Amino acid sequence: MSITTITEATKLFGLTTRTLRYYEQIGLIKSERAEDYAYRVYSDDTLNRLRQIIVLRKLRIPLKSISDILQNGDARAAINVFLTNISEIDAEITALSTIRDILRQLTQRLEESVHLGKQLDFLSDDIVGIVDTLAVVKPKIKEEASMSELNQASEKLEKLTDRDVRIIYLPPMTVASAHYIGENCEEVTGNMINKFIEETDLLKQKPDARIFGFNNPISQTEPGSPSHGYETWITIPDDFDVPEPLKKVQFYGGLYAVNTINFPQFDHYQLLWKWIDENDNIEHAWGDIRWSPLDENGDRCLEELLPNKAFRKTYPDSDMENYLDIMIPIKEKA
Repeated sequence: MSITTITEATKLFGLTTRTLRYYEQIGLIKSERAEDYAYRVYSDDTLNRLRQIIVLRKLRIPLKSISDILQNGDARAAINVFLTNISEIDAEITALSTIRDILRQLTQRLEESVHLGKQLDFLSDDIVGIVDTLAVVKPKIKEEASMSELNQASEKLEKLTDRDVRIIYLPPMTVASAHYIGENCEEVTGNMINKFIEETDLLKQKPDARIFGFNNPISQTEPGSPSHGYETWITIPDDFDVPEPLKKVQFYGGLYAVNTINFPQFDHYQLLWKWIDENDNIEHAWGDIRWSPLDENGDRCLEELLPNKAFRKTYPDSDMENYLDIMIPIKEKA
């Protein structure tokens, strides 16, 4: 049996590591530990399942329905999903055909009004009556014809505007840092921080504590790119003791461009980077040293959980668990 690393799978299928992790998180695929490999890998069966997932996604099958199909293993489950999608597509075709016919009628009437020198009027009772019947139909945007087309469409449709980005100043702060390289690195460092919070009763002394994280090391050159290692911070009082294996880090503060995302929209790092590139007043500050001790292999971007740990402690039923701010360091142009 051959095995494929997660990095190899991203290149093979044109998916990001974050997407593969998300598929694993919701139970669509699973990785395994192989002898003589530092990281988890995919078996041939998992790769075949990934191919099935991609085919079904191209056929516009929702992830929830894909999960039902693959976990059920019964042809009847797939048939029911496909029939439901066929009905929805038929409704779209009917709606779009009706819209096309209405537009043709409107074009013809407008051409006649131009010829006769009449005033523009396309809201006749018959047209309005037909359009009103379309109110309950919501034609879907065509999903991916290919992964490359999807990426191109996504870049055009999801371009960040000034309304999507905030410029903030993070003040100097002292943090406790947890770092781990290996499987489920984000979860491991998160558990380390949670244990630190519970054992020190930190939130009683610092109820406004904030949690940040970033990839360490960076596996690629792009900012915010997926990594096999992660570092998680929580802000602490300056005189607070930090037990090993955690470390005390001094953050010096600085300006950041910020975009709020809903997991797993980590492709927004590239969109935010592009927004900075096109801005007339600011530029990247990737080379600035903003904390000490600094690991040169670590990311310079930050991710802040929303709401922060203190908020979740106070409001455990908050529905914002999957939101976070992604931050890229910036400075004013000279």
